[in-house]
Amino acid sequence: MTILISNARLVDPEAASVTQGAVLLRDGIIAEVFDTPTPEISLDSVPNENRRDAKGKYVAPGIVDIGVKICEPGERHKESYGSAGQAAAAGGVTTIVTRPDTNPAIDTPEALEFVRRRANEAAPVHVLPMAALTKGRDGREMTEIGFLMDAGAVAFTDCDRVVRDTKVLSRAMTYARALGALVVGHPQEPNLSVGAATTSGKFASLRGLPSVSPMAERMGIDRDIALVEMTGVRYHADQITTTRALPALERAKRNGFDVTAGVSMHHLTLNEYDVADYRTFFKVKPPLRAEDDRQAVVQAVKTGLIDVIGSFHTPQDEESKRLPFEEAASGAVGLETMLPVLMRLYHSGDLDLPTLFRALSLNPAKRLGLDCGRLSKGAPADLVLFDPDKPIVLDRFKLKSKSKNTPFDGARLQGKVLETFVSGTSVYRST
Repeated sequence: MTILISNARLVDPEAASVTQGAVLLRDGIIAEVFDTPTPEISLDSVPNENRRDAKGKYVAPGIVDIGVKICEPGERHKESYGSAGQAAAAGGVTTIVTRPDTNPAIDTPEALEFVRRRANEAAPVHVLPMAALTKGRDGREMTEIGFLMDAGAVAFTDCDRVVRDTKVLSRAMTYARALGALVVGHPQEPNLSVGAATTSGKFASLRGLPSVSPMAERMGIDRDIALVEMTGVRYHADQITTTRALPALERAKRNGFDVTAGVSMHHLTLNEYDVADYRTFFKVKPPLRAEDDRQAVVQAVKTGLIDVIGSFHTPQDEESKRLPFEEAASGAVGLETMLPVLMRLYHSGDLDLPTLFRALSLNPAKRLGLDCGRLSKGAPADLVLFDPDKPIVLDRFKLKSKSKNTPFDGARLQGKVLETFVSGTSVYRST
């Protein structure tokens, strides 16, 4: 299939630019990027029905979302590969990188093969699985990392179940280093953070909620970076959310360690006060932080210290959320809402579009060794066409995810995905 998107504004995260132009998609790749909005191309090569007039809207590389939970196997009623794939397409996410914290965990080649097959059957977007670092995510015995890589695992993580035994973690990292595998850590000191629902401080005390100090994240990243220094492993911190953790990350990069870091859309746009009325849709892990922390991590994304932004899509059913705050399950859906929510940072002037898509598309693709995430000739034709100025009122019941646990229900946002292309094929088009 050949598709021409003309009269567009092209967001290029590699060149850090937004320019007027057009894009030609052919045979699953970007065949040409034009510096004129309306290039002369014959109808024989691009029929009328395959021509898109962007009308001055924006084209960017499709989002590569690291850390998405899809609840197959075990909890398919919360989210399936079909529903998550539809939500991703509607949100401009063209590659989903899934977490292994399912029931049971994705810790064997057979389990990995199951999820790959289900994803290929049901999802209209690319799905790349991560596998557990230890068996059952129990932190006692490492998985068969080599066999899991052969089966298609792109990274290894125990997600929010931090490996407490440093010797087990160091052995797993050493083995991963020998195989060139990427280890994804969750920087938290597990004994301090267990049972926490909020970040410690005056607000948490007034609300009477169990809390954790931001130092738990600092201690977690310090330990992981020390092990990176010892083992030489490729390491990615899934979420850095506090000011106190940023100096350790900066030192690790300055010292030449192979370390990158991410942050969630929620920690960039919300703060601890959003849980004021004990609204459990705002309960995420790590808990929402102070406003100073939120501003610090936004600045870290701007400077490139934090490399990746993710939705950390975590579906939970109504029964899991309609509980007292400290008993409710953590997590929020985000595949479909991430782009309009992050447009808040664009409209506030905190982040420009090339910087946003550097963290949403280019950097996660580079970290995983993928060719996508770029808006250049020869790159995969995974693109999103969007209007950053379109006003919307978010209605959670219209989301394509099976679970509707979004903290942005009823929020007035600006930004709408108009069309999503995966391998040069339109997989979502706004009506």
